[in-house]
Amino acid sequence: MEVEWKISSHPISYQHAVEWMDSRVAQIIDGSASEVIWLLEHPPMYTAGTSAKVKDLIDPDRFPVFRAQRGGQYTYHGPGQRVIYVLLDVAKRGHDVRKFVKDLETWVINTLAEFNVTGEVREGRVGVWVHRLDLPFDIQETVTEQKIAAIGIRLRKWVSYHGISINLDPNLNHFSGIVPCGIDGFGITSLADLGSQATLKDLDIVLRKTFNQTF
Repeated sequence: MEVEWKISSHPISYQHAVEWMDSRVAQIIDGSASEVIWLLEHPPMYTAGTSAKVKDLIDPDRFPVFRAQRGGQYTYHGPGQRVIYVLLDVAKRGHDVRKFVKDLETWVINTLAEFNVTGEVREGRVGVWVHRLDLPFDIQETVTEQKIAAIGIRLRKWVSYHGISINLDPNLNHFSGIVPCGIDGFGITSLADLGSQATLKDLDIVLRKTFNQTF
C-alpha cells in the first residue's frame, strides 16, 4: 500500500491526535491500514517528552502542558507551525532507527533547501538548525545558531509515530516558556523569520516532493 497523506485544515487537539495515532498504528501493525503522513497544526501548548526535566518548564501556566509518548524533552506547538506525524513501517526501511531519524533530518533539510534555507544538524543537539549571519552583531556574539525544526518519535513494533515540527510562522515568543528540547543558549527561528513568504500549502507541497526523494 502507498503512504497516505492526511492534511487537516483546522487545529487539532493534542489528545485527539494521540488517540488517532494510537489507533492507526495498531491498524498498520495488523495490516489493515496503510502508512500515513499527517500534516496538521495544534492549538498553543507545550508537550513533555519522555526525557523532559521539570526545571525546563519555565512558565507552566502559560499554555496547557501534555505528557507525550515521544522521545525528547519539552517543545512548543501552535498555529503557524507545521506538525508532521510520521506513521511509517521502520522494519521495511531497514530495521535501523538511527538511519530512520537521519532520514527524517535529511527530509527536513531538503525541504528547507527548496525555500533557500540551509538547515544543518549538530552532534548532541536534536532537530535541524540554521546558522544565522544576518543577526545584529551584539546578538551574533551569543546566538549564531537557531532551531527551525524539532524531531521526536516513538516506535511500536517497528511502526513510528509522533514525528517532526517545522516552524513556518509561529509566534516565536511562545517558545520562551520552556527550554526547547532541554537545549539552552540557542535561539528559535522560522521560515518567516528568515524572510520567506511561504504558506502552509507551499510547505506541504514541498514536503511531499522531498519525502519521495528522501524515502
